[in-house]
Amino acid sequence: MAPLTPGQLRTRQRVESLIRLMAPALDVVLAVGDRVSRVVERDDPEYYPPRVGRRADEALRAAADARRTDDAPPAT
Repeated sequence: MAPLTPGQLRTRQRVESLIRLMAPALDVVLAVGDRVSRVVERDDPEYYPPRVGRRADEALRAAADARRTDDAPPAT
């Protein structure tokens, strides 16, 4: 990847600063929206929790197995 130009660096810093400044306000908006949605409809009869499909379950299990073998001490 090519290094960023000074103009690109300034733009990136401005965007990151704006995000940092707006983050608390956006957190409040999310919290208020969450509370409002709970108050408006406490019990949603049409809500079905997401299910993990067979392929996703197998992928998660394989990833966990890989982590276990990576963390195992070397055989002597």
